Amino acid sequence: MASLRRTHLPQLESCRYSRPPPPIGPAFGAPISLAMLGAILVAGTALPMPDAKFFLLTGLAGLAQIVATSLLIYAFTLRNFTVGTAYSKTETVQTAIFATLLLAEPLNLWAWLGIGVSLFGVWVLSIRGDARGLRNILLGWTQKSALVGIGAGAGFAVAAISIRAASLSLPEGDFVVRAILTLAVMNSLQVLMLGGWLGLREREQLVRVVVTWRSSAFVGLLSVLGSACWALAMTLENAAHVRALGQIELVFTYIASRWLLKEDPLWGEIAGSVLVVAGVVLLLLRGI
Repeated sequence: MASLRRTHLPQLESCRYSRPPPPIGPAFGAPISLAMLGAILVAGTALPMPDAKFFLLTGLAGLAQIVATSLLIYAFTLRNFTVGTAYSKTETVQTAIFATLLLAEPLNLWAWLGIGVSLFGVWVLSIRGDARGLRNILLGWTQKSALVGIGAGAGFAVAAISIRAASLSLPEGDFVVRAILTLAVMNSLQVLMLGGWLGLREREQLVRVVVTWRSSAFVGLLSVLGSACWALAMTLENAAHVRALGQIELVFTYIASRWLLKEDPLWGEIAGSVLVVAGVVLLLLRGI
């Protein structure tokens, strides 16, 4: 069977849109995260009392995530979208910088090395080992697509450290309660922000969200479960460590494409996967 991923890359690269569609994941994630919070209450667990700082941080995290997702979608519409998406993965480095400067959580040398190795592995995966593609990534950081990708990475980095800061700002509660409360409030604020924006600017999009709820609800479920795991991990550990370890998802993606789409892996994909895993192992053994 022909590879969907490789067959459609040229078509994707030539796509043009006047503006990216708005991310609607929070519309389906918020009810689920609120249900998770309700389950905690039914179990008899008291919730910590959040303050103004908590709501400010969760609002910042939600807004940063919306902006980052929109920029990432926009990167897909640009001609050199591979460069843009590759640079969006600098979120791990940016998260580490922000965590050091804003949360006073510096990383040791081994952690920085592990993040660097994983990032390089992600770039190799992005261009499947093509030397010309790697050269374009390394030398194309001034391109519009690269700047959009860096902006997306910065948004995700701000969201990550804001989630951790918000969770840690809660006065009490174990990490599960803190994480789920943070996620539920953030998703709810995202619904208000997105709903208000679409209500003022693109009301037809609100209708589409309602009409397509069946196909989008399952994605929303998976999204909120993933977000819950991110929030749990960031409550327990430095956000930079969490985001760096999360790069392993790309390896799982290529494994899934091998088994589900029956694709034969290219040498570049294998080399990139090895680099990502090596960076994660280095981080686990010496960086944390």
